[in-house]
Amino acid sequence: MQELGYSKIITTPHILWDMYKNTSEIILEKLEQLRTAVKEAGIEVEINAAAEYFLDDHVEELLKEKKPLLTIHKNWVLSEFSLAYPSHSLKSILFEMQMQGYQPVIAHPERYIYLKDAKDFYDELKDIGCLFQLNLPSIGGYYGKSVQELAQYLIKKEYYDLIGTDLHNDRYLESLKNPALAVPLKKLCDSGKIRNLEL
Repeated sequence: MQELGYSKIITTPHILWDMYKNTSEIILEKLEQLRTAVKEAGIEVEINAAAEYFLDDHVEELLKEKKPLLTIHKNWVLSEFSLAYPSHSLKSILFEMQMQGYQPVIAHPERYIYLKDAKDFYDELKDIGCLFQLNLPSIGGYYGKSVQELAQYLIKKEYYDLIGTDLHNDRYLESLKNPALAVPLKKLCDSGKIRNLEL
C-alpha cells in the first residue's frame, strides 16, 4: 500500500454477526497489534480502524442499547446490507443511526445489482442524507460488468462521496494496479465531490 502511494489506511473489518462476530473491543485491540507490527517492520503509514457494519438485527440491538459504533471519521459509520436481496428494515436502522447522531456511509452501493431496475432507491438513500463509498475495483470491472455499469451510473449522478479499496487480500491489491482505474479515478478526484482527504 505504501508503494502504491497510500500514507493513511483506515481498516474496516466486517461486523456481520452470523459470520464475523467482531466487536469494537476486538477491532481496537487488533489495531494496536497491527500498529506495533507495522512500526517494527519500518513501514511508514498511519493506520486507524473502524468497522463495516452489516445492517441487521445485531446492529439494531447495538443501537437499542446505545453502544458506541466505530466510525471512519467523526460520526461517519460505514454500513452495508445484503448483496442478494433488499432489506426490509434498512430504512428504520438508518433512521435510528441518524437519530443517534451518526452519519451513514453506504459501502459499495454499486454492488447491490438487484437495484439496477430500481435506481430510485439510490435517490431515496441520498435524499435521507446517506453518503456513498465506491469500491475502487468496481470501476475496473473486478466484480463484473453489472457492477461496473452501476458504478458508472452513480459516477454520472455524482453520488459518490468516498472511495475505498475493498482490500481483502493480495488479489485485491493487484486489482488496484489496473491501468483502467486511472482515468475514472482522476475524473472522480477532480470532481471536487470526493471527501477522502477529510478522513
